[in-house]
Amino acid sequence: MKCHRKALLVLGAALLFLQARPAWAMHIAEGILPLGWAALWWAAALPFVAYGLHRLRLLARQDLAVKPLVAFLAAAIFILSAMPIPVPIAGTCSHPAGTGVAAILVGPGISVVITWVVLLIQALFLAHGGISTLGANTMTMGVAGSYAGYLVFRGVRAAGAGLAVAGFAAGLAADWATYAGTSAILASGIRGNAPFLPLLGKLVLAFVPTQLPIGILEGFLTSGAIMLLYRKRPDLLIKMRAIRGGEAAP
Repeated sequence: MKCHRKALLVLGAALLFLQARPAWAMHIAEGILPLGWAALWWAAALPFVAYGLHRLRLLARQDLAVKPLVAFLAAAIFILSAMPIPVPIAGTCSHPAGTGVAAILVGPGISVVITWVVLLIQALFLAHGGISTLGANTMTMGVAGSYAGYLVFRGVRAAGAGLAVAGFAAGLAADWATYAGTSAILASGIRGNAPFLPLLGKLVLAFVPTQLPIGILEGFLTSGAIMLLYRKRPDLLIKMRAIRGGEAAP
């Protein structure tokens, strides 16, 4: 009798665990994109990941401090991007990205690799995003976010702006580029026979209430992180060519 009761309890617990229930998945959720679109974005993301791994191997040979720095950045991006704010009508979530800092410190190529690893772990263990949409999420958060942040940082610095302003602009650009890319990928994948641009506009507007303040916050976080390194470890910024040797803090 006791054995039967235990078996029923175990079965009931299993059914409760396996029961389908709504959940807000981070990034572009599993199953949102048609298989063909998901495969296309996987194919588009893989060359960027391969290039990033190549860059990581080169830098790691030149400097033993690169791998620990990459591990630290991966942990930071993992934590930042695991803070979901649901966007119900977009089928995804808003969250900080952190790729602006990574792109400035280790370059956009390695930042893509960091993002890919973070997204894979979140998909496997946290049900954030998905395996089929890993390529699409890598293209938005990894490629769009990293390269936008890096290029804006370089451009603002070349225009003569200070490190704090450039860091803020990079963080803002990385965050907003991520969600512009997410909107474009969602619109292209789920539109069916509907026109692309009107749906894209709706998705962008859906993200505005959450991503507008989050992007500004991420700008301040990126600026603060870069300025902290400038004061405490300017050698890291010099190694990664974020600043010149003559600009190092005293």
